[in-house]
Amino acid sequence: MVLKLDDPREKRVASEWKHDPWDDPDVTDAIVIERARKNRWPFKWLAYALLAIGTVSVLAAGSVGWWYLQQINPSGDPEAAVNFTVDEGETVDSLSVRLQNEGFVTNARVFRWYVERQGGLELTPGYYRLRPRDHMGNLMQVLSTPPEQTYTSVTFPEGFTVDRMAQRLSERMPRLLMSDFIAAADDGSIRSEWQPEGVTSLEGLLFPDTYQVSNGETPAQVIERMVALMERVGRQEDIVVKGYEQALQAYQVLIVASMVEREAKVDEDRAMIARVILNRFRIGMPLQIDATLYYQQDQTRPFSELKALDTPYNTYLYAGLPPTPIANPGRASIQAVLNPAPNPPEGGAECQQLPEEVRKDQCMWLYYVLADEEGGHAFAVTLAEHEANVQKALEAGLL
Repeated sequence: MVLKLDDPREKRVASEWKHDPWDDPDVTDAIVIERARKNRWPFKWLAYALLAIGTVSVLAAGSVGWWYLQQINPSGDPEAAVNFTVDEGETVDSLSVRLQNEGFVTNARVFRWYVERQGGLELTPGYYRLRPRDHMGNLMQVLSTPPEQTYTSVTFPEGFTVDRMAQRLSERMPRLLMSDFIAAADDGSIRSEWQPEGVTSLEGLLFPDTYQVSNGETPAQVIERMVALMERVGRQEDIVVKGYEQALQAYQVLIVASMVEREAKVDEDRAMIARVILNRFRIGMPLQIDATLYYQQDQTRPFSELKALDTPYNTYLYAGLPPTPIANPGRASIQAVLNPAPNPPEGGAECQQLPEEVRKDQCMWLYYVLADEEGGHAFAVTLAEHEANVQKALEAGLL
């Protein structure tokens, strides 16, 4: 039905119509436009930031966790088992550093942390078989198990002969017989790279040091380690090249070093004693080293009797070097032979006692004698000066 404008019903409907602001286009547009201006972006950026932070945290935690697991259990298969020694007085701190340095673990701090979280580790000195780059749990399990081989620390001082080394080893470890040690050191079955042909004795070729001797080792195995260490020390000191500079072969260096070891009482005298021995050797003068007379002899026998014995080690009767070293020298004595003290300068006071025509070639240290109770020596160029030093030593009760 269509209403006309003049229709009374139309007028009644119009009068009853209530105004609604939504019917006003101007108001409606204003409301719509005003609501569109509300800015929701800060809340969105905050949400994005929180999401990003959470993601990064998860990734970081995952990376740290992955790295940690890699330290505990390195990728790939562990390497073949090798010997590892736990020393007396070893702590977890010192052990962890050694394990890292020797390639068993990649991080000492992680190992300490891991051991702490696993309840700690009580260490027993001995020999262990560990696999480099093995799981830390496996390493800890092996180290927490009593070792198959325990060891005893045995110290061989510088200047010990083979016989005294054998005695010391037997005293510390009675199962290792003195006779077996001496036999293994003399029968030629074990050799050093500096040992001349025809020489079977290892005297002078065993490096004096402290060794960890396991309960499973034989005297021969201990000797092999001592020979190997002497060879290593000799290479470190460049014994072949520096020995050649002193006109000595490596074995001869050890012979001279053994005499220095037995004669020197204080470290300051080693290089001077080496110089005297080398000077006498070069000019063909008898060495007259008292210590050589006692080698392989009764130590209580009077010196006058020893001096009269006709043996290859009597350096009063025979010029040149004894046939073998008379003891096992340490590093300091080897260094002294390779780097002997210089002779007096030509214009020095010591040389003024010599005729002018021989000062240049013959002014050299040739004599020494005890000079004090601490074991220091007085050195001389001439026999007259030496005799005066001997007299002083006699008067002081040193000889």
